[in-house]
Amino acid sequence: MTMIFPAEKMSIADAGITAIFGYIVVFAGLLILMVLLYVMAAIFKSKANKAAKNVQVESNSNAPAAVKAVSAPTAPGSAGHIKLFDVPDKEAAMVMAVIAYNMQRPLNELHFISIKEVKSDEV
Repeated sequence: MTMIFPAEKMSIADAGITAIFGYIVVFAGLLILMVLLYVMAAIFKSKANKAAKNVQVESNSNAPAAVKAVSAPTAPGSAGHIKLFDVPDKEAAMVMAVIAYNMQRPLNELHFISIKEVKSDEV
């Protein structure tokens, strides 16, 4: 004989216990999922750090001691450093934006080497 409790024969206490048990099961599942995600993130971060260290060690071992230069990592989509001659950063950014707009190209596809203000003697 199986005991099946239809909803109409369930008392308030039985419904409360069933609801609490359901909440516990759901939150336990969410907790397990959260722990699993944290563990996987830690594994992937450690692999990425290990790979970065290996690349850095290889690049340092291949370069001669006098040539080793420290360079800051560039941002994604960046073309590196731009030499500015007598031009404030804000004006250089505007010049680059105008050039990109006129060429109808995204700014991250363009490579600016230097920006120099040309001063004319005519006033």
